[in-house]
Amino acid sequence: MTKIVKSAKIENLISRLKASKKSIILTGGCFDILHIGHIKFLKEAKKNGDILMVLLESDEKVKLVKGNNRPYFHQGERAEVLDALQMIDYVILLPPKMIDQDYDQLIMTIKPNMIAVTASDPILNKKKRQAELVGGKIIVIPFIKTFSSSRLAKFLGVE
Repeated sequence: MTKIVKSAKIENLISRLKASKKSIILTGGCFDILHIGHIKFLKEAKKNGDILMVLLESDEKVKLVKGNNRPYFHQGERAEVLDALQMIDYVILLPPKMIDQDYDQLIMTIKPNMIAVTASDPILNKKKRQAELVGGKIIVIPFIKTFSSSRLAKFLGVE
């Protein structure tokens, strides 16, 4: 069974999870070149609750955030890689052109118990606000500086 869900189809899933009284940890990102830093982050996030849900950015958003030559792998491929990881329970595919209000609405629908972030997250304050909106907590997981998809891409000469 696939763990990949489109964000538009998430309401039934959330209803089932909430009825089961399982705690939801939410995180998100591009996950364009998966590396050991991602794996360690996801493992640590999962330790904090029952269900780990990953919001996966669209190709358009990755291009906007990381640059015109990104993503290296399209959203479907990135989702399949995440789907294969044991610690992840669900991968939520985000649509293109999401704005702050769309993210807020999605958080209101999911109502996570916790949002997992790194201390260096550039939108940490937004995520703190979103956690407060739903009565959730922020979990700050230490950032491993030596691992970065962008650094790896530069090292490989593709960026």
